[in-house]
Amino acid sequence: MPTTPAPPPPPPPFTTARLDALPLDPAYADEMADVLADPALYRFTGGEPPAPDALRARYERQCAGSPDAGERWWNWVLRVREEGALAGYVQATVRGSRAEIAWVIGTPWQGRGYAGEAAKGLAAHLASAGGVRELLAHIHPDHAASEAVARAAGLRPTEAWEDGERRWTATGTPTSAPAP
Repeated sequence: MPTTPAPPPPPPPFTTARLDALPLDPAYADEMADVLADPALYRFTGGEPPAPDALRARYERQCAGSPDAGERWWNWVLRVREEGALAGYVQATVRGSRAEIAWVIGTPWQGRGYAGEAAKGLAAHLASAGGVRELLAHIHPDHAASEAVARAAGLRPTEAWEDGERRWTATGTPTSAPAP
């Protein structure tokens, strides 16, 4: 009888000055459903707030890893250390030395610099722990806050577009590492 392959190891955690980036686990679904509950979060990306059971199922799929052996799905939830509460997530789809990244911060935690801090920490972490040398993100042209986050992580806009979003890229090793 064929055996099911073991899930890939989770990505290593990392920290920034105020955040703990914890490897994704389905156990975070209930709290993250609350973090992601504001419909305004989906204005530029589409979709709607996930129900806890749907989010748990998504997290189970993500933790099982990509069906493509050459691709790693690395996902972290973000905990605000001072509050002890989850506030969002960062993610990276890694292929070789290239990673496509994304970030979401729940509405109650926006405007405090967490997204930029998390994205910058993610970029440095991917370079040190994952050997990533090229970052890629897709951002809606009207999403000024996400553009600011991309800039904080060292990404710059390109002339390339995909599904109505501008491609942003960065190459090389980030100049700063995440805080211990």
